[in-house]
Amino acid sequence: MENLPLVSVIIPCRNEAKFIANCLESILKQSYPKDKMEILVIDGMSGDKTREIIEKLKAKNEKLKIKVLDNPKKFTPFALNIGIKNSKGEIIIRLDAHATYIKDYILKCIKYLKEYNADNVGGVWKIMPRETTLINKSICLASSSVFGAGNAYYRMGYSKGLKWVDTVFGGCYRREVFDKIGLFNENLVRSQDMEFNLRLKKAGGKILLVPNIVSYYYPKSNLKDFFLHNFEDGVWAIYPLKFVKAPLRLRHYIPLFFVLTLPLSIWPYILVSLFFSFKITLIKKDVRLFFVMPLVFSVRHFGYGLGSVWGLIKLII
Repeated sequence: MENLPLVSVIIPCRNEAKFIANCLESILKQSYPKDKMEILVIDGMSGDKTREIIEKLKAKNEKLKIKVLDNPKKFTPFALNIGIKNSKGEIIIRLDAHATYIKDYILKCIKYLKEYNADNVGGVWKIMPRETTLINKSICLASSSVFGAGNAYYRMGYSKGLKWVDTVFGGCYRREVFDKIGLFNENLVRSQDMEFNLRLKKAGGKILLVPNIVSYYYPKSNLKDFFLHNFEDGVWAIYPLKFVKAPLRLRHYIPLFFVLTLPLSIWPYILVSLFFSFKITLIKKDVRLFFVMPLVFSVRHFGYGLGSVWGLIKLII
């Protein structure tokens, strides 16, 4: 334990009053030595009580270094770069304010980073409902299904052992990674993690997914917000091509192909959607899901696909 490196935990946030306390408390409970850890919360000029909540937690945990930095440009890539530039750690972990983390999350990240000589280590999401509604439960199931998540293993509760992948949630990086390939691309409001990890792999870096490194993530709880979130994700699956040459993985473009080939694609889509809805219904033993899951899947895929169409239009014009 004495030889463990100093770790800088970087958390971008903006208007996260509902989640920031649980997120920080899960980090404060980490088994990693407190004197080997600093927490940098980069706030995008929140208009709610986010800052007030953080200050109260700081006052209760004076021994642990919690630093709040301003992000006047508000968006995530600016926050990440502000955090990296102001961090002191040999290891940098990028965490999300919408999630909570198991007690040995950081310790395991460091362990596997060193044992496997990786450049980035991450774990799996366990996607949890914010509310007890059937819709919110269905959104969580859709987001972690292979039909909803493609082959994004970190979303699917992957549990078949260590796996070298193209991206992970958050990420635990060696500091020299940023010296080697640069910081996050500030042109990308979203998709900056995926673009950075693709750049890392292209430079010969190795990204390791470890199933027993677990975080609990809380997605949107209603169909309107879920649609808008996926629409934005769809835009930023295509629009980054304006700023970077390397495309994202194929899974990010399938919803675009689906929407562009309507109405031909709707019939096989319906069959596949019903198949996965039926499968989830059997696993969860809740017949209501068979009727709700097709709707939730369609909100995800149409939202993402239409967002990608808009991203394509923005790219062209």
